[in-house]
Amino acid sequence: MLVPVTNTDRARALYDLGKATIFASKSDPRFSYCMYVPPHIDIAEHPMELVVIVHGTGRAFVEYRDAFAEFARWNDCIVLCPLFPVGVLGDGNRDGFKQIKEGELRYDHILLDMVDEIGAKFGCDFSRFALFGYSGGGQFVNRFALLHPERLWTVSIGAPGSVTLLDADRDWWVGVRDMEQQFGKALNIDALKQVAVHMVVGAADLETWEITHQEGGKFYMPGANDAGSTRPARLESLRQSFVRAGIDVKLDIVENVPHEGLLCVDTVQDFLANALKQRRAAIVGKQPADRNDNS
Repeated sequence: MLVPVTNTDRARALYDLGKATIFASKSDPRFSYCMYVPPHIDIAEHPMELVVIVHGTGRAFVEYRDAFAEFARWNDCIVLCPLFPVGVLGDGNRDGFKQIKEGELRYDHILLDMVDEIGAKFGCDFSRFALFGYSGGGQFVNRFALLHPERLWTVSIGAPGSVTLLDADRDWWVGVRDMEQQFGKALNIDALKQVAVHMVVGAADLETWEITHQEGGKFYMPGANDAGSTRPARLESLRQSFVRAGIDVKLDIVENVPHEGLLCVDTVQDFLANALKQRRAAIVGKQPADRNDNS
C-alpha cells in the first residue's frame, strides 16, 4: 500500500534535507546557518554524526557546505555551516568571531546553541561533533578546541592567521595563562588528548600583509607575532605546543596551494573519514557483545 506524500513531507524534502535552506538561529536570530542533511537520514546505516565547518573572513559558508555535501552523504553525517556576519554590533568589525568573544557575545555559545537546535530537530545525539575551520575559521576552531575539547571528537585547524598556543606563560589570546579568568573555564588537557587533532595549510600560503600585527592594532599584544611570520610557520608553532603537551597532531602541508581553503577540502575530508572510521569502531567496541542464550 502506497503511503500518500503530504505537503509537510514535500516541504521537509525541499528545505530541510539535502542542501537545506538557510535558517536563523533560535537562540539569537542575528546569526544563521545552512546545512547538508543526507536525504536518507531516516534509513541511514549509521547514527548521524555532525561536522561543523566555520567560514573565514569572506563568509563562504554555503560554498563549504556544498564542498562537504558528498562526504556527508556517503558517510552518514550532517554538515552545519554557521554564518557569523560582519558588524553584528554595528561597528563593521569583520573579526569578532575569531576571538570567540566580542563585547557580550560569546561565539562558542552561539555555535553550541545551533548544535543543540539541530540535534533536537533531527533527534540526534550531538554531544560530541567534528569541527573544521579555515583562515579566520581556523582561529575560531583553534580557540574553541581549547575551551570545549569535551564536545569534540575531532578538530581540523586550517591556516589560521593567528594562533593561540598552549603556553601557560602568556595571556590570552597568544597563550592560555588567563583563559579561566577570560572565559570562566580552565584548560582541560586530558580532554584535549581525546580529540583527533588535524592541522592543514598550503605550502604556498606565504603572504603576510593580513596577519602581521602592528602596535596599536585591534588585537595587538606582546608576543602577537612570535609564533612566526607566515601561516605555515604559525601553524607549526601551534603543532609544537600541542605536542609538548602530549597531544598527537597530524599536520598536512598541501603542495602548490596558496591561501585557498576549498583547495584543502580533500585533505581535510581524508582525515575526517579516517577519524570517523575509528570513532565508529570504538563505539561498536564499547557495545555489549551479542549474547547466545544457548551457550
